[in-house]
Amino acid sequence: GRMATDTRPGGGRISARGGGIMVTPVRRQYLKIKHSYPDALVLFRLGDFYETFDDDAHLAAKELEITLTSRTLGKGLKVPMAGVPAHALESYLARLIKKGHKVAICEQLTDPALSKGLVERDVVRVVTPGTVLETALLEQKANNYLAAVVEEDAAVGLAYVDITTGEFAATELPPEKLLPELERIAPAEILIPAADAPPSWAGGNGGSGYPSVPESPETADPSGYPLTRLNPATFDLDLAREALLAHYAIRSLESFGCADRPLPTRAAGAIVDYLGQTYKAIKPRLAPLSVYSTAGYMTLDAQTRRNLELFTAGRWESRQFSLLTALDDTRTALGGRLLRRWLGQPLLERAELERRLDAVEHFFADAFRRSAARALLGNIADLERILGRVQAGTAIPRDLTALKAGLETAEPLAATLTADNADNAVAAAEPVAWLSRQLAPAPEPAALIAEAIAPEPAGSVGEGNIIREGFSPELDELKTAARDARGFIAGLETRERARTGIRNLRVGYNQVFGYYIEVSKSNLRQVPDDYIRRQTLTNGERYIVPELKEYESLVLNSRERIQELERSLFRQVCSQLGGYAEPIGRLAAGIAALDVFAALAEVAVRYDYVRPRLNDGPAIAIRDGRHPVVERTLGPGAYVPNDLQLDKNDARIILLTGPNMAGKSTYIRQAAIIVLMAQMGSFVPAAAAEIGLVDRIFTRVGLQDDLTTGQSTFMVEMEETAAILNQATPRSLVVLDEIGRGTSTYDGLSIARSVMEHLHNDPRLGCKSLFATHYHELTELAQTLPGVRNFSVAVTEEEGRVVFLHRIVPGGADRSYGVHVAQLAGLPRAVVSRAWEVLAELEKGALPGRAAGKGKGGRAAPAAAALQIPLIQPAQPLTDAVLSLDIPNLTPLEAINKLYELQEKARQGGG
Repeated sequence: GRMATDTRPGGGRISARGGGIMVTPVRRQYLKIKHSYPDALVLFRLGDFYETFDDDAHLAAKELEITLTSRTLGKGLKVPMAGVPAHALESYLARLIKKGHKVAICEQLTDPALSKGLVERDVVRVVTPGTVLETALLEQKANNYLAAVVEEDAAVGLAYVDITTGEFAATELPPEKLLPELERIAPAEILIPAADAPPSWAGGNGGSGYPSVPESPETADPSGYPLTRLNPATFDLDLAREALLAHYAIRSLESFGCADRPLPTRAAGAIVDYLGQTYKAIKPRLAPLSVYSTAGYMTLDAQTRRNLELFTAGRWESRQFSLLTALDDTRTALGGRLLRRWLGQPLLERAELERRLDAVEHFFADAFRRSAARALLGNIADLERILGRVQAGTAIPRDLTALKAGLETAEPLAATLTADNADNAVAAAEPVAWLSRQLAPAPEPAALIAEAIAPEPAGSVGEGNIIREGFSPELDELKTAARDARGFIAGLETRERARTGIRNLRVGYNQVFGYYIEVSKSNLRQVPDDYIRRQTLTNGERYIVPELKEYESLVLNSRERIQELERSLFRQVCSQLGGYAEPIGRLAAGIAALDVFAALAEVAVRYDYVRPRLNDGPAIAIRDGRHPVVERTLGPGAYVPNDLQLDKNDARIILLTGPNMAGKSTYIRQAAIIVLMAQMGSFVPAAAAEIGLVDRIFTRVGLQDDLTTGQSTFMVEMEETAAILNQATPRSLVVLDEIGRGTSTYDGLSIARSVMEHLHNDPRLGCKSLFATHYHELTELAQTLPGVRNFSVAVTEEEGRVVFLHRIVPGGADRSYGVHVAQLAGLPRAVVSRAWEVLAELEKGALPGRAAGKGKGGRAAPAAAALQIPLIQPAQPLTDAVLSLDIPNLTPLEAINKLYELQEKARQGGG
């Protein structure tokens, strides 16, 4: 045999021959395979178990919490070993992948019973986070994307694929748009060319990213994405083009629209090559490559997704209170994934949005149509992923029956589009005629499954209960012969008891002797002459008869042949079904779209949403708008709706002041959410809404730091604000919540005012903006900036307690009510009392613990250096005194005396 080496935990190399240890053929086979996959944990099939050895065994025992044992695989060679049952592979595989490991699955390629010598084994698949097919590793209503990124000459090529659904897309975009696009698709794994330095986008501190096999999740790149570094040659343009042409068996990339797009081609080709390396035994199903442009969609950066709580909500990033959860009433996994994509990719094209809104209205207007469609949708399985498993060779019989049921639902589902109580039902369905065409039935694959697969397949493939009777005459003959033979053997005991008169005669079976006839010692005299003795027992004898062995041979041979033939037939049916990928995929896409439209209509009816009126103008007008998540949390009728009027040519900036807890943040976020919902094609929570389409929504909300990069809360705040001011356009919607709060009062107030002025005055901006602030002094800007309008949250006080009315009213606030909120929050009474005292002192202009008029180092300080004071407004008592003067009736002497009094008051601090 050939020389083999053994890499052991201690790092030593042990020769398979000469001066050392002779290893077994299985050990030599394993070492050869492991050498080809050094960066993967190899699951090596041995009988009914997948075993791991050496360092892999230590790792598997730790991560899977299984027993670490050992096995002798050579003279004097005891190897660490840990294994998992083959039938439970999926659950163990899920745990390894979720912990960030790459797993190579090594199967037995030949039947051990038929093999002469060593069973052939090889890796059939390498499982990585982006290439999983197993149900236990997948979220039902979310895609699992594998992405590839390549950069060159200030441009980026991005491609991504979901091998469970076949979706395959690529684009070229500027570097600054890469991270938002990655945040949108949220890939489970990203392929990049190997390089000494990490890619510029891969994290705030330039971390190294995931190695090919990260030892633990803690080694993740700061960007949060697992990076797999490939040989840079994988991204070579010629090799990438060849990989794509070979995969699709085509001669040109013209039909994909990437023949002259090198960067998307290189990224897509790298993905195809990587799939070829990870899927050894099968060819994953991929839809035709779609080359798209990000210009048709609204870019949503990470902070906007987070601040508007689109997919997760709250400090714990819960999904329960996200906007997606509020809107997702889909009945299928197909629809759930599509809704998620639409929410993360709002449209800029009004025609397509109107088409979506027409479809939602079609279901919104007719409760019967909506309920009929949703009832049918509830019976449809995940056709996309079933088709993926069928083509990957991992489908089970129940997958095929579920696929058949889904295909057969297409026709009645399409009929619901034209079902109408109106006289002219077909005309009423005209707005969704395009959807009817997409729901065209696919009878051929359904008929194939009906013909080939038993209506209720039981057990696993090979047990004879999967292929329908009549599909294969050969299989039917085998099953009949086996059934007859088993019937003969089952009746043998009764016949022999009657023939011999031995009442306790028994027919049995074991794996050593096969079928036998057992007779007790007391009845041995009655044994017929044609019985052939096979085994002597303590209490009797075991016999055979020639006819019994003939039927035994028939049963056993039929069982093996049935197993082999049924497996072959099942593979054949799956292969034929794979040929119908295009019509099944088209139908699945239609079902997904119908599910989303019906779900959005159901939500709209249940929660009283309206169809938004879309236009390309500069205005946003919302009457009685509501926050779709908060109103459900509060319960029916508890949410207070509010209006909004924004117009780039008039009220382009709304400055919203008022106390904390009164609803400022909810109001400005609900405006952004309503616009976003309208631009994904949904009805909106309002009495009426007119939306001038925006090109992007920017948000800056709250205080948060970034400890991993050493950035303070204020630095994060300023960076996010800078990004908005640098990227917004006149068509954007900007939502700012508390700018400048992370620094001192004067600094923060100055920055907030400057930001507002810049948004208002810069000709590149002038965008529609909602600016909620605690700095009520900013309300004076409405006097100098014509596009600024002051609004505040109405409050009232009852017996010293503040009551929030949650109504947005014209005019600015003159107080912050911060101590009231602290009291409501439950601060100790002593703390609240002291806060009132300090507030009173500050309002008088005296700084506690410091001499009046003295700043740091004894230098003269402003009269109220630590106050939140107006920028222009004079002391209020003096103003009131002057305004109260009856000037026309004052005598000259009275006027002089009054001026003297006012001067004295001013010297005393305005009081």
